Amino acid sequence: MDLFIPQLPEKRLHPSFRIICSDPAYAKVKPIIQNWGSGLLERRGEGKKFLKEFQSTFNSSMWELYLNRAFLDMGCVVDFNKPSPDFFVQGPGNYEFNVEAVVSDDPKQEKQQEPFNHAAFRKRGALKLAGKIRDKLQIFRGSNGKKYPYSSMSHVRDRPFVIAIAPFDNELSLFQNNEVINMVLFGLTPPVLEGPERGKQDKIKSILKPSGAKVEMGIFTNDSHKEISAVFFSTTGTFGKAVVESQIERIVRSTRYRVIEKSKIGPESQEWKVGTERIKSAGLDYLLRQREEGADQIGGADFHIQHSSLHRETHLDGLQVYFNPYAEVPFNQDFPWPTEVSLNYLDTETAAHIQAHPDGALVSRQIYAPDPAHLITLLRSYGFV
Repeated sequence: MDLFIPQLPEKRLHPSFRIICSDPAYAKVKPIIQNWGSGLLERRGEGKKFLKEFQSTFNSSMWELYLNRAFLDMGCVVDFNKPSPDFFVQGPGNYEFNVEAVVSDDPKQEKQQEPFNHAAFRKRGALKLAGKIRDKLQIFRGSNGKKYPYSSMSHVRDRPFVIAIAPFDNELSLFQNNEVINMVLFGLTPPVLEGPERGKQDKIKSILKPSGAKVEMGIFTNDSHKEISAVFFSTTGTFGKAVVESQIERIVRSTRYRVIEKSKIGPESQEWKVGTERIKSAGLDYLLRQREEGADQIGGADFHIQHSSLHRETHLDGLQVYFNPYAEVPFNQDFPWPTEVSLNYLDTETAAHIQAHPDGALVSRQIYAPDPAHLITLLRSYGFV
């Protein structure tokens, strides 16, 4: 089943799908996405439905395609004989869990007209993510009269239930990193970036809808969502992932988290020198390196602006897992996660966010057309020009 042979009238095709089909530059991207669908596209009774959804709504289907490939790279297999939830996964050691995929999408959303407001952007994104997670929880429970709730299914009972969510509700959604999901799941606001309280995170219990209704934040800080074992989250499991895997000509802007124990740093190391350093290498390759000293570690980030031929990224880069400490069926803490995956825990006694993020974890990545205007804008934003 070819994902890119239109099955719908032109007016019903999603703008992103039309661009991919009409632009010859994306010819190498199509087989990448097609490969992601191995097994998923052959699901009995679902293939044609999935095809039409991919061509008409796009984002939710792209997220499922990404996840399908991600499970394979995690050493798992998916049993496609189970029609719902979206994925019945068998991992190493025959460990079984269920995953329901969802995106915070708003296909009717117009491009933002008002000046950008970061606080409003985060608030809107948090409301969207929280709403979608709540919707899936209600399906699991059988709320609102659902006849066959997930909780009643034999392959779901007594196994971890995971919600995999990605943000597509705004043209800037993929720039949110993990700030918004941290608010929703752990009730933590973004860290202070400057001044004596740099790094401090306040707690947030709720956000008001435009109607005035309160929406709970920090849903993993109590047992209100105990049926959810974990949340998978990514802002990089998108069409851009397929673009970088195809290595068509683009400019790639990426951020990677960096951390190392001080005891492991060599005496002549320049890579872990505290401070800010800008490095220009051969070709289109710019690196802004930031390092800060902690008690036992040196941490920071690498900001890269590169030609796509120099950028390296695995399929799992950027995937984050959040564990619910109040889950009725906890996700196995000994699951053999690949090294690229970032893990997030909550200490229930201190309410501290424990980030088991590997050195080099991909935080964010954006793709730009290879033209001078985009390059100059990016270089200026990072102080290279």
